Amino acid sequence: MAEIIIAFVGFAGSAAGAVAGIFINTKLINYRIEQLEIKVNKHNKLIERTYELETNEKVLEEQIKAVNHRIEDLENSKPVSVVSDNKYLKEH
Repeated sequence: MAEIIIAFVGFAGSAAGAVAGIFINTKLINYRIEQLEIKVNKHNKLIERTYELETNEKVLEEQIKAVNHRIEDLENSKPVSVVSDNKYLKEH
């Protein structure tokens, strides 16, 4: 009879230890998953910001090209007299 009680106590202790270990391990795994989700969210925000910066850079490059083209056109065009071409001044 004593052996049965000792076996039952041993089994109960083992079962309680296993269940406690599972709960603790589950908490730890959930914590680590949450931390990884935070890191992934930070990384995704960085990727989104980088994409926006690259898009803005392309727009700015196009604007610079347009401005440079306008400057070239102005440099290559013949000078125009503002006074002689002004219709308002000719009429008055």
